[in-house]
Amino acid sequence: MVLITPHASRLTPHPSHLFNFQHNLTEMNRILLLLTTVALLVSCSTQKKITYLNNLPEPGGVERFTMEIPEYRIQPRDILYITVKAMDPDGLIRDFLAAGNTGVNLSQSESGGALYGFTVNPDGILLIPGIGQLKVSGLMLEEIRDTVQVLADKVFKNATVECKLLSFKFTVIGEVRSPGMYVNYNNYLTVLEAIGKAGGIGDYGNKGRILVVRPFDKGTQTYRLNLNDKKILTSEAYFLLPNDVVIVEPIKQKIFILNLPTISFILGTLTTAFTMTLLYITYIAK
Repeated sequence: MVLITPHASRLTPHPSHLFNFQHNLTEMNRILLLLTTVALLVSCSTQKKITYLNNLPEPGGVERFTMEIPEYRIQPRDILYITVKAMDPDGLIRDFLAAGNTGVNLSQSESGGALYGFTVNPDGILLIPGIGQLKVSGLMLEEIRDTVQVLADKVFKNATVECKLLSFKFTVIGEVRSPGMYVNYNNYLTVLEAIGKAGGIGDYGNKGRILVVRPFDKGTQTYRLNLNDKKILTSEAYFLLPNDVVIVEPIKQKIFILNLPTISFILGTLTTAFTMTLLYITYIAK
């Protein structure tokens, strides 16, 4: 009986094949190292890109900017907060409009207090108890306050009039920490304050690409702002108007950074598979 034994070369990988596999594994590790380096470089941000108004003068320097506050004119269905405060016969200061207000609109101020508002009807008319009807559509807040002051002086002695816009709503979306619609209880609001109310710009937000969308009666106008540049202080969109929408765009690296764990996992799995295969082949070759 003749015993036939398989030739050893059939079980042992050819040295050239083993060399090629080791070479491929080395190239794979180099590629992994290169991709890791690129990922670190891409994800890094410079100081200028993460700092607001980074080109302002150094501490001690002074630079003045001319800011033009936009003029918002009252429109139908706006809600105004108006007070007429004067001294009553008992010598106490009271708001005579609040006493006769039936609570047409009730809002809560930032301090938690109640604010009663008067709604401008579709014809642009505002009905003020004790004073009468007033055409306010197309007027600015200061103009309305001055008009009400003149009328209040005819009814009350030494009256003080205050006028605010309660329907000053704005929206901040995009790469901010708390996107949503907010209400401003002051007569003015800057884009920096609006972003601050939304929690600030998130980790993937691009301070250099802020879009302000401003609706008008006849269309919509957009403005591009760069929060890194001091020029925003003189921009038409630095002060927001009611119903403005602020959009914080993402940085270009966001998609890559979000997918980086998946890419690393795939490359790591491939490297592990190559390494295990090499160890197995080396073990057989001994």
